[in-house]
Amino acid sequence: MPDSQLLPKQQQALEKFLAGNAPTPLLIERVGGRKLPKYKPESQPTNTILRSHFTDHKGCNRSKFADIWLPGGTVKSLSIQGAAILQGFPSWYEFPKETATAGSIIGYSVPPSFATQLFISAQSKLFGVTV
Repeated sequence: MPDSQLLPKQQQALEKFLAGNAPTPLLIERVGGRKLPKYKPESQPTNTILRSHFTDHKGCNRSKFADIWLPGGTVKSLSIQGAAILQGFPSWYEFPKETATAGSIIGYSVPPSFATQLFISAQSKLFGVTV
């Protein structure tokens, strides 16, 4: 993942987190407007990845949509591939080059691992098979 720098609002969100918590890797959104960006420590599931994270209000590509802050101050930009892995896509899955298109696929998708569990559960209910 490429190096990045936190935006002022991201820095404020980080400081708020660190005021009451021990340093731990954080996923910090770059979007959010007037509010502080959402963040998640490594011990919690990530926020829902939405199509809107990958495009701005005019529908243009947003190449930077989240950063990962690591204790020690290193900041990395979350890539399309990284977002796809968080969403549950296998690492071999190939996405289109355009950020908005790849982001649409990720943001509109149902995580594959969730879909698998949903279908296994539905199948066991329909056919009375315990898995």
